[in-house]
Amino acid sequence: MKKRRMIVAITGASGACYGVRALEMLRDIEDIETHLIISSAGLRTAMEEGVVTSADEIRTLADVYYPHKDIGAAVASGSFKSAGMLVAPCSIKTLSAIAHCYSDDLISRAADVCLKERRKLVLMVRETPLHAGHIALMDTATRSGAIIMPPVPSFYTRPRTLDDLVSQTVGRALDLFDFDHPQVRRWKEGDAT
Repeated sequence: MKKRRMIVAITGASGACYGVRALEMLRDIEDIETHLIISSAGLRTAMEEGVVTSADEIRTLADVYYPHKDIGAAVASGSFKSAGMLVAPCSIKTLSAIAHCYSDDLISRAADVCLKERRKLVLMVRETPLHAGHIALMDTATRSGAIIMPPVPSFYTRPRTLDDLVSQTVGRALDLFDFDHPQVRRWKEGDAT
């Protein structure tokens, strides 16, 4: 069986746990092959937030890892077929590069490739509060085909732990790629009508 490829990028915004959890959840889906790009700021943030203790700890969660400055990597080409790309978390710097087609690193280049090839690109923009410039960037990226999905937790699931909140949010992001993870709780699912 041929595996579906999924690109996951982790940038320097707070919330590296979202990208790491996405990689963990994607491992649970048999026919998915993950391709990871993590910026140096993303790695630093993941370590500062206590999500991981080393670069290798994140890299081993993915099937394939690319250095973020390697703009000649496979994911930099439209001929690399994938289900799309999740940027979790997505910094404002990365959002700006994507919105303005400024592909100076592999994260922004792979994102631009997804947009030009009409593949799903989900940006878990992690910034608050927002000013007009941030909102304009989100609008520009959306008009190019990106899906903006800030990691806003849902409370109808009655989360008991931080991991419950992170997993549900990441699971909903994976829904956008038609990846159904059994850990995701659905509103009123199973209730009698």
